[in-house]
Amino acid sequence: MPVDVMTAAAALRTQWDRLHDWVGLMADPRLGRAESVLEGWTIVELWAHLGRAMDALAVCTPLPAGTVPLTLAEYLGSYPHRAADIAETTRQLAAEHAADPVGYVTASARAAFATLDALGAHDPVVQARRGPVRLSTMTLSRVLELVVHGDDLYRSVRRARSADAVPDPVDPAALELVADELLAIVRARGGWDLEVVDARRWLRLAAGRAPYDVDELALALQARYTSDAVPDLGRMLPLL
Repeated sequence: MPVDVMTAAAALRTQWDRLHDWVGLMADPRLGRAESVLEGWTIVELWAHLGRAMDALAVCTPLPAGTVPLTLAEYLGSYPHRAADIAETTRQLAAEHAADPVGYVTASARAAFATLDALGAHDPVVQARRGPVRLSTMTLSRVLELVVHGDDLYRSVRRARSADAVPDPVDPAALELVADELLAIVRARGGWDLEVVDARRWLRLAAGRAPYDVDELALALQARYTSDAVPDLGRMLPLL
């Protein structure tokens, strides 16, 4: 069942609030210059990318009735073709807001939630950067961005500080929502009846954060019926 705009908006607010509690770490310039777990990105660039993600929601505008929206899978499918552009724009934003990276991302989130409040009641089709989508779909994609990159930040900061004593910026309910929606894409494409067992492990496989491995997949997912097996998804993953 599609996620409605109110559910997506609530998940986005909860996930953002949890990430915002992390801003003290992002205010440390020594930490921000460290390399993140994403090759070629520093931690502060990864943080700036969250601002870009929320900017994308902030600038959405309603489209005429009858406009056919992209599905979540179709919208996410446009990401790989623009990876280089996304990376370059993110680096520019990080440099532009180097004096106050926390302020930039916070302002972007505030503008995004203002757009949600203004447009959210009827879930219109809106113009997003990569095409027309339902506001609910766009909002859900922002939850996905914050969850995936929140996990990236979590791993990056733990590595940079050589310590495990770092609070987890990923909200468990938002993580489960995103994991289920990514699995829904797989189910729709292959017809398998699967369910998530380990949401974090599945997220990392689906988002290309962990190398594909059938044993890892078997720990992340399970068939709903014991007579079935988890299929080899090597040709389908990563989804992002």
